[in-house]
Amino acid sequence: MNSKASSSVPIILLAAGASSRMRGRDKLLEDIDGVPLLRRQAARAVDATLGPVIVTLPPKPNPRWEVLAELNVTRIAVPDAALGMSVSLRRGLAQVSENADAVMVLLADLPELTTDDLITVLGRVTSASDALIWRGTTSDGAPGHPIVFSRSLFAELASITGDTGGATVVARHLDQTAFIRLPGIRARLDLDTPEDWAAWRAPG
Repeated sequence: MNSKASSSVPIILLAAGASSRMRGRDKLLEDIDGVPLLRRQAARAVDATLGPVIVTLPPKPNPRWEVLAELNVTRIAVPDAALGMSVSLRRGLAQVSENADAVMVLLADLPELTTDDLITVLGRVTSASDALIWRGTTSDGAPGHPIVFSRSLFAELASITGDTGGATVVARHLDQTAFIRLPGIRARLDLDTPEDWAAWRAPG
């Protein structure tokens, strides 16, 4: 399926964290079909929304900045990213217009999430819904990513701390969360070690 973007919901792509388990390699620069993972996922985000795509990054100089060259994204440095994912999320959120109805938060290290997946989740976002959160899941219903937060939760997101990202906000609003099933395990599949990458790339 090749869906066409129709939503203007901004997307925050979190890409400021260290690849601490990659033993010197940067997982976001790993090559997939000739394209670094970060660039591929950023391009998919751009294709999924008519709104802005905001990418949080380590401070320059860092090659992650270079792989995003000429993509229609806003790049934001997060000097204190070591303090946790919440710092990156807050800095990204600060770039989102207060008039935005919602925001999608997307992790950069989920290699199987496609543009169609993002469009599927964004397509469920509506002010007519009772939901405040829309969350992608695996095909068997395990919660994963991406996650979309209603504007009414922006203040809560702006006050989070630590390395849990928006998890604390999600936990407070489980009864107001709509879950959207995506194919396979792509909503949860991340590759954090060289062994993970080798296994994922292995034929068969």
